[in-house]
Amino acid sequence: MLTPKTIDIIKAITPLVAANAETITRRFYALMFEGDPEVKAFFNQAHQQSGIQQQALADAICAYFVNIENLKALTPAVELIAQKHCSLGVQPEHYPIVGKHLLAAIKEVMGESATPEIISAVSEAYEFLANICIGREQAIYQLQEAIAGGWTGYRRFIVDQKVRESNEITSFYLRPEDGGPLPAFLPGQYITLRIDHPTTPTSPRNYSLSDEPGKEYYRISVKRESGPKAEAPDGLISTHLHDAVQPGDVLEIGPPCGEFTIDPKSAGEQPIVFLAGGVGVTPLLSMAKSLVTEGVIAPIHFIQAARNSGTQAFADELYKLISDKDFVEVQVIYDDPMEGDVEAGKCDRAGRVDTEVLRQWTPFNIGQFYFCGPRPFMQSIYSGLKELGVDDSRIHFEFFGPRLAIEPAGVGSI
Repeated sequence: MLTPKTIDIIKAITPLVAANAETITRRFYALMFEGDPEVKAFFNQAHQQSGIQQQALADAICAYFVNIENLKALTPAVELIAQKHCSLGVQPEHYPIVGKHLLAAIKEVMGESATPEIISAVSEAYEFLANICIGREQAIYQLQEAIAGGWTGYRRFIVDQKVRESNEITSFYLRPEDGGPLPAFLPGQYITLRIDHPTTPTSPRNYSLSDEPGKEYYRISVKRESGPKAEAPDGLISTHLHDAVQPGDVLEIGPPCGEFTIDPKSAGEQPIVFLAGGVGVTPLLSMAKSLVTEGVIAPIHFIQAARNSGTQAFADELYKLISDKDFVEVQVIYDDPMEGDVEAGKCDRAGRVDTEVLRQWTPFNIGQFYFCGPRPFMQSIYSGLKELGVDDSRIHFEFFGPRLAIEPAGVGSI
């Protein structure tokens, strides 16, 4: 446990650290990538360029310091970090590298305010949290190896099928090259692709599994970026998958990871609401299909938001859920319908998923809400749910970035 003296010091310096957090994290990444460039492969350079990663780490530091006497509050965030680290293959030996450069950045930014006593306290606090994360990550690695068909690191998969789902989204059906079994996963989890891009070195990418567990394949469904985004680091891999990867090709895949999941066996009878924006439909579709397959009797409400019928993916799979079970309800909203979309009944409404839609179409007073999509979509959903009085215990979402970008009212990340 942390010593009382360390706790007191951390509490005292929290306002100063918070005021300089992003400056510290920007300097930290610069120092680390220069001093230990081998760890750069673990970091998404698109998030580096946009500042998302620096902001996320700044939020994490502030969250840890604010909750230094209430570490139980950070358990969900530790799980998020541990799952992400395991998807990338982070090992215990990487933690001292991070600690070294983080302390150096704090010293440099805070100057004379960073006394030896303060640096010692921050070092103790970092090592304490690092050991918690390392312990959880080792447990995840052990579970990945122990489960039937499981593995750690990367395994070679053959692209069995490549299926166009919409004007923007293509699915890739992946089977193990070794012909061995696939481990079960929890609906909502993702796998990691490591691709040697032909022109630009890139870090591994996470893609949600878009079909239910129990199949002889894994399926990911990738949105193709267009315009300037296609040339940015975040669009390189999606563009490469769409343009260059074909059936018969081999991809290196990491095992399923992620804490944004639903367990059909413990779903109960409480209504479940899925809110999908764009390609955010992928983990939610896996969840909904799994609930139906497992015979869950809870009412399921699935609201899908897309620009129009050209960009909407998985319409047939969603409507099949309705035909299979009468307790499943699907509604579709287009914010930019094409000519004839509304008249042909391809959507239930033109517009956006706002507070009024949540009020009219969902059991907001008792439902469990799961949502995923672009940042503006998720911000709108979160604020709408809070306006309707939905408690955070009933709000679940996945967002690849700082959680404070979605839930600005409180400290939600580490």
